[in-house]
Amino acid sequence: MQTGGIRLIVSAALAAVVTGIAMPAHAQQASAVQAVHDTAHSALGGVAHGTAQNASQSTTHSAVHSAVHGVTHRALRGSAPTVAARAAYLFDATSGTALLSKQATKRMPVASLTKVMTAYVVLREAKLDDVVKINADDVRHAATNDATSASLRAGERLTVRDLLYGVMLPSGADASHALARVYGPGDAGFVAKMNAAARSLGLTSTRYTNPDGLPKPSGGYSTAQDQAKLAEVVLRDPILLTIASTRRHVLPASKVHRAHTWTNTNKLLGKSPGALGVKTGYTKAAGYCLSFAADRDGHRFIGVILGDSKPDRRFQTATKLLKWGGEQTTDDGDQEGNLSDDA
Repeated sequence: MQTGGIRLIVSAALAAVVTGIAMPAHAQQASAVQAVHDTAHSALGGVAHGTAQNASQSTTHSAVHSAVHGVTHRALRGSAPTVAARAAYLFDATSGTALLSKQATKRMPVASLTKVMTAYVVLREAKLDDVVKINADDVRHAATNDATSASLRAGERLTVRDLLYGVMLPSGADASHALARVYGPGDAGFVAKMNAAARSLGLTSTRYTNPDGLPKPSGGYSTAQDQAKLAEVVLRDPILLTIASTRRHVLPASKVHRAHTWTNTNKLLGKSPGALGVKTGYTKAAGYCLSFAADRDGHRFIGVILGDSKPDRRFQTATKLLKWGGEQTTDDGDQEGNLSDDA
């Protein structure tokens, strides 16, 4: 089945999500089942999007998928919604089944979706109650790059917890710069940690050049599939799940900082049933991007849209994809599917 250049992947399990980097203390609750899931998929490597010449690998992949999840593969119901963006990926994280792929392994800039990895690394380097002092360079970084900001001012002192809200909700480049400066220390050190984390998580087509996704320095890239893998890992962390799912964060004024109110740029929250976030992004080169997720009928669906030319269409597309994805969980006849490569 193919609609608008999209090849539907029937029975393709989620590719390697390797948890080689330690989870923070507050999130060390991974189950044995999840550990088996990670190990099995790590061993599979690139099989999930392998070529037709490796039919035996596809068979092995399907067998491991069934062993891990205890399910058979289902034929997809109905035509997938049309995706106008350059790339997209949708999978059922509960069953490990990939549902839709459009240029999902094509490397491209991902704009502020980069900040998802920034938040992930910060939680492995910092304590939530650590206090960071904002300096003039943090403020200037956002202003001179015409980037979105959390409206921070030099001299303010905020906790890491609050700065993570400033990173994820309004997509503050000032907040991400401050965190990278302290916990790199500096951009170079922090970016090295981001790329080390990407390697540990099996994000083989991802390279970061800064902590915020801005065009300078150039050369950063990822894929829809890699960003979906990252979103799955991040949403296992209760702190990041809470932050990504928050529509509005109000920080009252104190002796060490001004009052701040940050609204999440993700328009799915509060409108799409079960929506969990995750992050929006935009640059001229990347187009309008969205990492999104929702819990529905006992399943967690995670998707990524990259390179849309219209800001609101990514939310409309995500809404349709989540609805369609939910329709695939109805149990009325199992059928073996075939592994397909990217469109």
